[in-house]
Amino acid sequence: MGAAIEFRNVSFKTPQGRLLLDGISLALEEGTTTAILGRSGSGKTTLLRTVNRMLEPAGGQVVVDGHDVATADLIALRRGMGYVIQETGLFPHFTVERNVGLVLEAQGLPRQDRRRRSELLLAAVGLDTATFASRYPHQLSGGQRQRVGLARALAAEPGILLMDEPFGALDPLTRAEMQDMLRGLMSRLKKTVLLVTHDLDEALYLGDRIVLLSEGKLIASLTPEEFMQSQQAEIVAYVRAFHRGGRNAQGERKGQRERSAAGGAA
Repeated sequence: MGAAIEFRNVSFKTPQGRLLLDGISLALEEGTTTAILGRSGSGKTTLLRTVNRMLEPAGGQVVVDGHDVATADLIALRRGMGYVIQETGLFPHFTVERNVGLVLEAQGLPRQDRRRRSELLLAAVGLDTATFASRYPHQLSGGQRQRVGLARALAAEPGILLMDEPFGALDPLTRAEMQDMLRGLMSRLKKTVLLVTHDLDEALYLGDRIVLLSEGKLIASLTPEEFMQSQQAEIVAYVRAFHRGGRNAQGERKGQRERSAAGGAA
């Protein structure tokens, strides 16, 4: 398979001249999920937003399906991509059904077709149509709103799905459920997914490749297995930061056992 998204020496600067992306070159294979890791300010979201031209690079090219996005029709470009963010961006005065079918409404699809497509998508993300279609966003839990947001992103059957920290605000159990649901969906739908996350475990679970950015530079693009085995200093530091709790807990339990044994011997 070829590259669905390709970054060719992409750079981006703020109006104040701060360099947020520094010569990023990276290809995302069609039908795969690429997870972008990095600390806050590393350039993750900036890179993602160059794909749908929410941000215009200062240099280089972003190529989607072999075409430079800079020359593409902006509306057609964005309609060919699903976009999921942490806050979901649902319209509070629209029902769930209308939120899901909003892109289809903009495309002029008849109401009956929009309703049928919304029902299919709600079922795909684990929401019963009879229960949820007529509800409003404020009547949903955080996890349910994220499911609706994902259904809406998939409504026009885009080939590319851009996801910016979609599960970051959810509690751990709900987040795990959403990850399972997304993984199952992606295995069936074969979309090209670009996922921005801070969570190493999420990246390992969902990603076919893991990209690490630091201060706007590409540090690594590896499979999950290669990432965890890497001895590269930046990767080792990132992995260590996420696994501190497990090691500390083990160390504390070991210390407690040693103290108990010493007390018993005394």
